[in-house]
Amino acid sequence: MAFTDPALETDLNELDTTPQSQAAEQALLGAILYDNEIYHRVSAIVDGKHFYNPIHRRIFETAARLIESGKLADAIVLKNRFSQDETLVDIGGEQYLAELLMNAPSGAAAPEYAKMIFDLAMRRELIRLGNEISKGAANPDSDLDARQQITDAESQLYNLAEVGAVQGGFETFKQAMLKSIEMATAAYSRDGGLSGISTGLVDMDRQLGGFHRSDLIILAGRPSMGKTSLATNIAFNMAKAFKEERNAAGVSKAASGARVGFYSLEMSSEQLATRMLAEQSGVPSHKIRRGDIDAREYEHVRDSADEISSIPFYIDDTGGISIGQLSARARRLKRMSGLDMIVVDYLQLLTGGKALKSSDGRVQEVSAITQGLKALAKELDIPVLALAQLSRQVEQRDDKRPQLSDLRESGSIEQDADVVMFVFREEYYKARTEPSEGTEEHLKWQEEMDQLHNKAEVIVGKQRHGPIGTVKLSFNANLTKFGNLAQDDRYDDFSH
Repeated sequence: MAFTDPALETDLNELDTTPQSQAAEQALLGAILYDNEIYHRVSAIVDGKHFYNPIHRRIFETAARLIESGKLADAIVLKNRFSQDETLVDIGGEQYLAELLMNAPSGAAAPEYAKMIFDLAMRRELIRLGNEISKGAANPDSDLDARQQITDAESQLYNLAEVGAVQGGFETFKQAMLKSIEMATAAYSRDGGLSGISTGLVDMDRQLGGFHRSDLIILAGRPSMGKTSLATNIAFNMAKAFKEERNAAGVSKAASGARVGFYSLEMSSEQLATRMLAEQSGVPSHKIRRGDIDAREYEHVRDSADEISSIPFYIDDTGGISIGQLSARARRLKRMSGLDMIVVDYLQLLTGGKALKSSDGRVQEVSAITQGLKALAKELDIPVLALAQLSRQVEQRDDKRPQLSDLRESGSIEQDADVVMFVFREEYYKARTEPSEGTEEHLKWQEEMDQLHNKAEVIVGKQRHGPIGTVKLSFNANLTKFGNLAQDDRYDDFSH
């Protein structure tokens, strides 16, 4: 199709080497004006901002508004819309719209033109980002060191690759409301009415509604309470339940469960895998490590290993990494293999990076870390579960149940988190107060120990989406495994 003088078009192309195709833009616009139904087939691929020619962008956006409101968008209707538009008059006015319509290609080819326009727009954005990165690296006055510039560049490139363009700015209330309705619809259609990813623990799901996308969830506890075990159990349950589906654009997403990235800053990947193998096989992890198992147990371990070896569970056991390195690795994992949840064990072992001076203090560093984790959760649109240590002041109270004020550097952690949970096992503390055997106090102590045996509590101390409360779980110390507690009164709210 020829809309301009070929000689003039050649001259323009020689002057402008920007990746773009006027012909593809004209073809797609013509197809839409000829058959408005085509817009619905290409709207998920291309948007107004992807058009290089600003006039084409305005024609597309005007047609889109008309079609989305149920009105006809053809050359005659658009002619009235653009009758006073001097820019359109300069390129031919209504005659130009008529030519678009007359030269409209087959509707079957429209998606290919849309893909070409999108691809060229991405190339232009890539050139822009490349220029920015180059200028930043060449700027001797930049406050950012090379590693930080690489992290920033990777973040921008990830956004471009993941969502098609650098996102930001305002969105209408209608757009936000549609997202809310989609979330409610997904929850309604799922068993149990979960709006988030199921933890595999019934009562925790009932309290939290699952783990929600873009949330920062803090799981805190004193040493030996089992916070790593609980996080591992939840992550394993999600990875085991993962089922993949693809949307209309062919993008993979989780229909159920999650692809999990586990940052194990304290334990090695082998130790973590052994815990998961013990949980799945029912053979205690200390026996697996020592090889102290019989033939039957060995069969259980081997079968369990075969069963879980292919689950989407990725472990990074690099110690002492910064929040910037963690974020960069998470973006890469999501791009390469898919990622639906991150676990960080544990928060205080991360560093804030070289941008924070040692004089800034640990409180400021932890604040930067929690802010970085929350920003990562929003950027990747996934839940981030971060474990945290509690201060020793818990041990000095008669009631050892933790509170928000027990969080180390609690201001930043409590402020940035969407959910704060505490793991508490009263059995652990009661076992350390055993009276002399044969006394009346020992009999009473034994009764209390029997009641507390293999029981744990998860105290939800903060939740943006719902009530705080206590979830009661079972705990098998030999397998370091949390499970559902088989009783009717296992779920108690103390605030609504």
